[in-house]
Amino acid sequence: MQRITRRKLLAAAAAAPFVIARAKFITPAEAADYPNHPIRVIIPYMAGGVAENIMRLLAVSMEQRLGQKLVLEAKPGAAGNIGTQEVARAAPDGYTLLVAATNNFAINQFVIRMPFDPATALAPIAKVAEVPLVLFSNPAVPVRTLRELIDYARANPGKVNYGIPSLGTVNHLMMERLKQTTGVELTRVPYKGSPEATLALIKNDIQLFPIGLAAVGGHYQAGRLTALAVATEARVPMLPDVPTMAESGFPGFVASNWWGMAAPAGTPDGILDTLAQAVAEAQKTAPVQDRFNVLGMLAPEQSRRQFAAGIKAEAALWRETVQRGRITLE
Repeated sequence: MQRITRRKLLAAAAAAPFVIARAKFITPAEAADYPNHPIRVIIPYMAGGVAENIMRLLAVSMEQRLGQKLVLEAKPGAAGNIGTQEVARAAPDGYTLLVAATNNFAINQFVIRMPFDPATALAPIAKVAEVPLVLFSNPAVPVRTLRELIDYARANPGKVNYGIPSLGTVNHLMMERLKQTTGVELTRVPYKGSPEATLALIKNDIQLFPIGLAAVGGHYQAGRLTALAVATEARVPMLPDVPTMAESGFPGFVASNWWGMAAPAGTPDGILDTLAQAVAEAQKTAPVQDRFNVLGMLAPEQSRRQFAAGIKAEAALWRETVQRGRITLE
Protein backbone atom coordinates (compact mmCIF):
# COMPACT_ATOMS: atom_id res chain seq x y z
CA MET A 1 0.00 0.00 0.00
CA GLN A 2 1.07 3.59 -0.50
CA ARG A 3 3.06 5.03 2.41
CA ILE A 4 3.04 8.72 3.32
CA THR A 5 6.65 9.59 4.03
CA ARG A 6 8.27 12.75 5.38
CA ARG A 7 9.88 13.26 1.99
CA LYS A 8 6.52 13.07 0.23
CA LEU A 9 4.91 15.48 2.67
CA LEU A 10 7.71 17.99 2.15
CA ALA A 11 7.43 17.66 -1.63
CA ALA A 12 3.69 18.20 -1.49
CA ALA A 13 4.07 21.19 0.80
CA ALA A 14 6.64 22.72 -1.54
CA ALA A 15 4.48 22.19 -4.60
CA ALA A 16 1.23 23.58 -3.17
CA PRO A 17 2.24 27.23 -2.73
CA PHE A 18 3.96 27.14 -6.12
CA VAL A 19 0.73 26.07 -7.81
CA ILE A 20 -1.26 28.78 -6.07
CA ALA A 21 1.25 31.58 -6.57
CA ARG A 22 1.79 31.08 -10.29
CA ALA A 23 -1.87 31.92 -11.05
CA LYS A 24 -1.08 35.57 -10.21
CA PHE A 25 0.86 35.92 -13.44
CA ILE A 26 -2.22 35.42 -15.64
CA THR A 27 -4.04 38.67 -16.30
CA PRO A 28 -7.61 38.95 -17.61
CA ALA A 29 -6.27 40.51 -20.80
CA GLU A 30 -3.95 37.56 -21.39
CA ALA A 31 -6.78 35.10 -20.82
CA ALA A 32 -9.05 37.01 -23.22
CA ASP A 33 -6.34 36.99 -25.91
CA TYR A 34 -5.82 33.22 -25.65
CA PRO A 35 -4.28 31.63 -27.62
CA ASN A 36 -1.80 33.97 -29.29
CA HIS A 37 1.11 31.57 -29.83
CA PRO A 38 1.66 27.78 -30.23
CA ILE A 39 0.54 25.42 -27.48
CA ARG A 40 2.76 22.64 -26.10
CA VAL A 41 0.99 19.33 -25.56
CA ILE A 42 3.06 16.99 -23.41
CA ILE A 43 2.40 13.28 -23.84
CA PRO A 44 4.15 11.39 -21.01
CA TYR A 45 4.93 8.25 -23.02
CA MET A 46 7.19 7.08 -25.81
CA ALA A 47 6.65 8.76 -29.17
CA GLY A 48 4.28 7.04 -31.57
CA GLY A 49 1.91 5.63 -28.96
CA VAL A 50 -1.86 5.72 -28.69
CA ALA A 51 -2.06 9.13 -27.01
CA GLU A 52 0.07 10.76 -29.70
CA ASN A 53 -1.96 9.16 -32.49
CA ILE A 54 -5.19 10.39 -30.90
CA MET A 55 -3.86 13.93 -30.61
CA ARG A 56 -2.62 13.99 -34.20
CA LEU A 57 -6.16 13.16 -35.27
CA LEU A 58 -7.72 15.83 -33.07
CA ALA A 59 -5.06 18.46 -33.75
CA VAL A 60 -6.18 19.08 -37.34
CA SER A 61 -9.55 20.46 -36.25
CA MET A 62 -8.32 21.96 -32.98
CA GLU A 63 -5.64 24.03 -34.71
CA GLN A 64 -8.21 25.42 -37.13
CA ARG A 65 -10.52 26.40 -34.30
CA LEU A 66 -7.82 27.81 -32.02
CA GLY A 67 -5.79 29.46 -34.77
CA GLN A 68 -2.55 28.15 -33.29
CA LYS A 69 -0.28 25.14 -33.71
CA LEU A 70 -0.34 22.28 -31.21
CA VAL A 71 3.23 21.12 -30.64
CA LEU A 72 3.24 17.51 -29.40
CA GLU A 73 6.14 16.51 -27.14
CA ALA A 74 6.84 12.99 -25.86
CA LYS A 75 8.13 13.04 -22.26
CA PRO A 76 8.22 9.38 -21.14
CA GLY A 77 9.38 7.94 -17.84
CA ALA A 78 8.22 6.79 -14.40
CA ALA A 79 4.88 5.40 -15.62
CA GLY A 80 4.06 8.73 -17.22
CA ASN A 81 4.75 10.74 -14.07
CA ILE A 82 7.73 12.69 -15.44
CA GLY A 83 5.76 14.37 -18.20
CA THR A 84 2.70 14.75 -16.00
CA GLN A 85 4.72 16.49 -13.30
CA GLU A 86 6.21 18.88 -15.86
CA VAL A 87 2.71 20.02 -16.77
CA ALA A 88 1.66 20.21 -13.12
CA ARG A 89 4.53 22.62 -12.46
CA ALA A 90 4.09 24.72 -15.60
CA ALA A 91 2.59 28.21 -15.68
CA PRO A 92 -1.24 28.05 -15.70
CA ASP A 93 -1.55 30.04 -18.90
CA GLY A 94 -2.95 27.39 -21.25
CA TYR A 95 0.26 27.00 -23.23
CA THR A 96 1.42 23.77 -21.60
CA LEU A 97 -1.10 20.94 -21.69
CA LEU A 98 -1.12 17.25 -20.82
CA VAL A 99 -2.69 14.37 -22.72
CA ALA A 100 -2.38 11.21 -20.65
CA ALA A 101 -4.15 7.96 -19.83
CA THR A 102 -6.32 6.92 -16.90
CA ASN A 103 -3.35 5.91 -14.75
CA ASN A 104 -1.89 9.40 -14.62
CA PHE A 105 -5.17 10.89 -13.45
CA ALA A 106 -6.72 8.24 -11.21
CA ILE A 107 -4.39 5.33 -10.34
CA ASN A 108 -0.67 6.06 -10.08
CA GLN A 109 -1.00 8.16 -6.94
CA PHE A 110 -2.31 5.09 -5.10
CA VAL A 111 0.25 2.49 -6.20
CA ILE A 112 3.52 4.45 -6.25
CA ARG A 113 4.93 7.36 -4.26
CA MET A 114 4.66 10.66 -6.12
CA PRO A 115 5.81 14.24 -5.39
CA PHE A 116 2.46 15.67 -6.50
CA ASP A 117 -1.23 14.82 -6.46
CA PRO A 118 -2.91 14.99 -9.89
CA ALA A 119 -6.24 15.73 -8.19
CA THR A 120 -4.96 19.11 -7.01
CA ALA A 121 -2.10 19.79 -9.45
CA LEU A 122 -4.10 19.46 -12.68
CA ALA A 123 -7.19 21.12 -14.13
CA PRO A 124 -9.14 18.58 -16.25
CA ILE A 125 -10.24 19.78 -19.69
CA ALA A 126 -11.71 16.88 -21.65
CA LYS A 127 -11.76 13.14 -22.06
CA VAL A 128 -10.42 12.89 -25.60
CA ALA A 129 -10.96 9.17 -26.26
CA GLU A 130 -12.05 6.01 -24.49
CA VAL A 131 -11.59 2.28 -25.07
CA PRO A 132 -14.11 0.12 -23.18
CA LEU A 133 -12.64 -2.99 -21.60
CA VAL A 134 -14.13 -6.29 -22.69
CA LEU A 135 -13.65 -9.47 -20.68
CA PHE A 136 -12.56 -12.14 -23.16
CA SER A 137 -12.17 -15.84 -22.45
CA ASN A 138 -10.69 -18.76 -24.32
CA PRO A 139 -13.44 -20.83 -26.02
CA ALA A 140 -12.09 -23.94 -24.30
CA VAL A 141 -13.42 -22.58 -21.02
CA PRO A 142 -16.98 -23.99 -20.78
CA VAL A 143 -18.69 -20.64 -20.19
CA ARG A 144 -20.44 -18.13 -22.41
CA THR A 145 -21.54 -15.52 -19.88
CA LEU A 146 -19.95 -13.73 -16.96
CA ARG A 147 -22.31 -15.40 -14.49
CA GLU A 148 -21.32 -18.81 -15.85
CA LEU A 149 -17.68 -17.82 -15.45
CA ILE A 150 -18.15 -16.92 -11.79
CA ASP A 151 -19.90 -20.24 -11.13
CA TYR A 152 -17.17 -22.13 -12.99
CA ALA A 153 -14.40 -20.37 -11.06
CA ARG A 154 -16.09 -21.18 -7.75
CA ALA A 155 -16.38 -24.84 -8.72
CA ASN A 156 -12.79 -24.98 -10.00
CA PRO A 157 -10.61 -22.97 -7.60
CA GLY A 158 -7.11 -22.32 -8.87
CA LYS A 159 -7.92 -23.25 -12.46
CA VAL A 160 -8.83 -19.83 -13.86
CA ASN A 161 -5.96 -17.48 -14.69
CA TYR A 162 -6.28 -13.98 -16.06
CA GLY A 163 -3.70 -11.95 -17.93
CA ILE A 164 -2.91 -8.26 -17.70
CA PRO A 165 -0.65 -6.13 -19.92
CA SER A 166 1.18 -4.82 -16.84
CA LEU A 167 0.67 -4.25 -13.13
CA GLY A 168 -1.23 -1.23 -11.87
CA THR A 169 -3.24 -0.73 -15.06
CA VAL A 170 -7.00 -0.36 -15.36
CA ASN A 171 -7.04 -3.91 -16.75
CA HIS A 172 -5.36 -5.14 -13.56
CA LEU A 173 -7.61 -3.21 -11.18
CA MET A 174 -10.76 -4.24 -13.06
CA MET A 175 -9.98 -7.89 -12.38
CA GLU A 176 -9.00 -7.19 -8.78
CA ARG A 177 -12.34 -5.48 -8.31
CA LEU A 178 -14.14 -8.44 -9.86
CA LYS A 179 -12.39 -10.76 -7.41
CA GLN A 180 -13.25 -8.49 -4.49
CA THR A 181 -16.88 -8.21 -5.59
CA THR A 182 -17.48 -11.92 -6.15
CA GLY A 183 -15.00 -13.56 -3.78
CA VAL A 184 -13.88 -16.00 -6.46
CA GLU A 185 -10.29 -17.15 -6.85
CA LEU A 186 -8.68 -15.85 -10.03
CA THR A 187 -4.91 -16.03 -10.53
CA ARG A 188 -3.15 -12.98 -11.96
CA VAL A 189 -0.50 -13.46 -14.67
CA PRO A 190 1.25 -10.22 -15.70
CA TYR A 191 2.68 -9.89 -19.21
CA LYS A 192 4.84 -7.38 -21.04
CA GLY A 193 2.09 -5.80 -23.07
CA SER A 194 -1.19 -6.76 -24.70
CA PRO A 195 0.19 -8.79 -27.66
CA GLU A 196 1.92 -11.23 -25.32
CA ALA A 197 -1.17 -11.61 -23.15
CA THR A 198 -3.40 -12.06 -26.22
CA LEU A 199 -1.21 -14.89 -27.50
CA ALA A 200 -1.35 -16.55 -24.07
CA LEU A 201 -5.16 -16.32 -24.12
CA ILE A 202 -5.38 -17.90 -27.58
CA LYS A 203 -3.12 -20.74 -26.40
CA ASN A 204 -5.24 -21.12 -23.24
CA ASP A 205 -2.22 -20.46 -21.04
CA ILE A 206 -4.58 -17.98 -19.42
CA GLN A 207 -8.35 -18.23 -19.50
CA LEU A 208 -9.31 -14.55 -19.23
CA PHE A 209 -8.03 -11.22 -20.50
CA PRO A 210 -9.72 -7.79 -20.12
CA ILE A 211 -8.75 -5.67 -23.12
CA GLY A 212 -10.17 -3.33 -25.75
CA LEU A 213 -11.70 -4.89 -28.86
CA ALA A 214 -9.22 -3.31 -31.29
CA ALA A 215 -6.32 -5.19 -29.70
CA VAL A 216 -7.90 -8.59 -30.35
CA GLY A 217 -10.57 -7.85 -32.96
CA GLY A 218 -9.23 -10.22 -35.62
CA HIS A 219 -9.00 -13.11 -33.19
CA TYR A 220 -12.50 -12.44 -31.88
CA GLN A 221 -13.99 -12.30 -35.37
CA ALA A 222 -12.23 -15.58 -36.20
CA GLY A 223 -13.84 -17.28 -33.20
CA ARG A 224 -10.62 -17.72 -31.24
CA LEU A 225 -12.01 -15.73 -28.30
CA THR A 226 -15.31 -15.41 -26.44
CA ALA A 227 -16.57 -11.99 -25.30
CA LEU A 228 -18.26 -12.45 -21.93
CA ALA A 229 -19.13 -8.86 -21.01
CA VAL A 230 -18.20 -5.26 -21.71
CA ALA A 231 -17.45 -2.95 -18.78
CA THR A 232 -19.61 -0.02 -19.87
CA GLU A 233 -22.89 1.49 -18.70
CA ALA A 234 -24.55 0.68 -22.04
CA ARG A 235 -23.76 -1.75 -24.85
CA VAL A 236 -21.21 -0.48 -27.35
CA PRO A 237 -21.81 -0.21 -31.12
CA MET A 238 -18.86 -2.42 -32.04
CA LEU A 239 -20.20 -5.29 -29.87
CA PRO A 240 -23.99 -4.91 -29.90
CA ASP A 241 -24.64 -8.52 -28.87
CA VAL A 242 -22.28 -8.53 -25.89
CA PRO A 243 -23.99 -7.69 -22.57
CA THR A 244 -22.65 -5.13 -20.13
CA MET A 245 -21.34 -6.05 -16.71
CA ALA A 246 -24.53 -4.57 -15.26
CA GLU A 247 -26.69 -6.82 -17.45
CA SER A 248 -24.57 -9.71 -16.23
CA GLY A 249 -25.46 -9.03 -12.61
CA PHE A 250 -22.88 -6.42 -11.60
CA PRO A 251 -24.56 -2.98 -11.64
CA GLY A 252 -22.24 0.01 -11.75
CA PHE A 253 -19.26 -2.07 -12.84
CA VAL A 254 -17.52 0.18 -15.38
CA ALA A 255 -13.88 0.13 -16.49
CA SER A 256 -12.12 1.56 -19.51
CA ASN A 257 -8.81 2.87 -20.72
CA TRP A 258 -9.24 6.52 -21.55
CA TRP A 259 -7.08 9.49 -22.43
CA GLY A 260 -7.70 12.96 -21.08
CA MET A 261 -6.45 16.49 -21.58
CA ALA A 262 -5.53 18.70 -18.64
CA ALA A 263 -3.77 21.96 -17.81
CA PRO A 264 -1.92 23.09 -14.69
CA ALA A 265 -4.17 23.89 -11.75
CA GLY A 266 -4.99 27.58 -11.62
CA THR A 267 -5.55 27.94 -15.36
CA PRO A 268 -8.45 30.41 -15.89
CA ASP A 269 -11.85 28.88 -16.60
CA GLY A 270 -12.16 30.80 -19.85
CA ILE A 271 -9.03 29.16 -21.24
CA LEU A 272 -10.15 25.72 -20.07
CA ASP A 273 -13.55 26.22 -21.71
CA THR A 274 -11.94 27.32 -24.98
CA LEU A 275 -9.83 24.16 -25.07
CA ALA A 276 -12.71 21.89 -24.05
CA GLN A 277 -14.86 23.28 -26.86
CA ALA A 278 -12.05 22.77 -29.36
CA VAL A 279 -11.75 19.11 -28.32
CA ALA A 280 -15.52 18.59 -28.52
CA GLU A 281 -15.69 20.05 -32.03
CA ALA A 282 -12.74 17.93 -33.18
CA GLN A 283 -14.37 14.75 -31.85
CA LYS A 284 -17.41 15.39 -34.06
CA THR A 285 -15.46 15.60 -37.33
CA ALA A 286 -15.86 12.74 -39.79
CA PRO A 287 -12.13 11.82 -39.99
CA VAL A 288 -11.92 11.47 -36.21
CA GLN A 289 -15.14 9.48 -35.88
CA ASP A 290 -14.20 7.18 -38.75
CA ARG A 291 -10.77 6.47 -37.30
CA PHE A 292 -12.14 5.98 -33.80
CA ASN A 293 -14.59 3.39 -35.16
CA VAL A 294 -11.72 1.46 -36.73
CA LEU A 295 -9.76 1.58 -33.46
CA GLY A 296 -12.73 0.59 -31.30
CA MET A 297 -12.65 3.94 -29.52
CA LEU A 298 -15.45 6.11 -28.22
CA ALA A 299 -15.54 9.92 -28.22
CA PRO A 300 -17.30 10.72 -24.93
CA GLU A 301 -19.80 13.56 -24.98
CA GLN A 302 -19.38 15.25 -21.63
CA SER A 303 -18.65 18.69 -20.29
CA ARG A 304 -15.41 19.75 -18.68
CA ARG A 305 -17.02 19.61 -15.25
CA GLN A 306 -18.48 16.17 -15.93
CA PHE A 307 -15.01 14.96 -16.87
CA ALA A 308 -13.55 16.36 -13.64
CA ALA A 309 -16.31 14.75 -11.57
CA GLY A 310 -15.75 11.45 -13.35
CA ILE A 311 -12.04 11.49 -12.53
CA LYS A 312 -12.81 12.13 -8.87
CA ALA A 313 -15.29 9.24 -8.71
CA GLU A 314 -12.99 6.86 -10.57
CA ALA A 315 -10.01 7.76 -8.40
CA ALA A 316 -12.06 6.97 -5.30
CA LEU A 317 -13.05 3.60 -6.77
CA TRP A 318 -9.51 2.58 -7.69
CA ARG A 319 -8.15 3.82 -4.37
CA GLU A 320 -10.57 1.50 -2.57
CA THR A 321 -9.64 -1.38 -4.89
CA VAL A 322 -5.93 -0.80 -4.30
CA GLN A 323 -6.33 -0.55 -0.54
CA ARG A 324 -8.49 -3.68 -0.27
CA GLY A 325 -6.08 -5.62 -2.45
CA ARG A 326 -2.96 -4.17 -0.79
CA ILE A 327 -1.60 -3.40 -4.24
CA THR A 328 1.69 -1.56 -4.64
CA LEU A 329 4.27 -1.29 -7.41
CA GLU A 330 7.10 -0.54 -4.97
